[in-house]
Amino acid sequence: MPGQEGSPTTRVMIVDDHRTFAELLAFALGSQPDFDCAGWAGTGSAAVELATRERPDMVVMDISLGSENGLEVTRRIREATPDATVVIVSAHRDPDWVVRAAQAGASAFVPKSGSLEEMLGVLRDVRQGSMLVSASMFGEPPRPSATDDPAVASLTARESEVLTLMGKGLAPAAIARLLGISVNTCRGYVKSIHLKLGVRSQLQAVVKAQQLGLVEAHSDG
Repeated sequence: MPGQEGSPTTRVMIVDDHRTFAELLAFALGSQPDFDCAGWAGTGSAAVELATRERPDMVVMDISLGSENGLEVTRRIREATPDATVVIVSAHRDPDWVVRAAQAGASAFVPKSGSLEEMLGVLRDVRQGSMLVSASMFGEPPRPSATDDPAVASLTARESEVLTLMGKGLAPAAIARLLGISVNTCRGYVKSIHLKLGVRSQLQAVVKAQQLGLVEAHSDG
């Protein structure tokens, strides 16, 4: 576990065009036993260059970098450093932005108005590998219903294709090969599916999809 004696800390890179926010977060990270700040960048090009050089474990990304789109920068960073986990920080609270973040390759979404304690909590939780939306994003979390679920209408055609192949037991790498897309892109679709269905794993997604009639249940292979 990061933070224990002899264990490496999680190196976090900050991408934000507001220096004050970046400096406060960098200071907070430096004061934690399980985190270390791997640097700060205020523009997309500088962020990609820094990520390529430093190879951080995690990137905290502002969704708005002046005239630049943080989600596009996220895609570029994920291409340059596919092992880095990206956490989006945003003033937006529209669920559509969360879906876009997932499709861009982000693994967590945190409101910029949230507390520092909440931010550090999300950074720790997201190390487990699931798509995570901060508890304060939308107030009460959505409660999906097994009947007349809005997830059925909100899934895109490509997400439905990915979900169907997930129902056949295929992993993201195999799905990506079949659909002719990159593994990172496929993982973005999987995260979006998890978010829309209100689940946290591929197994849960398939079970929920079977309940909704989105994929067929197979008794054996």
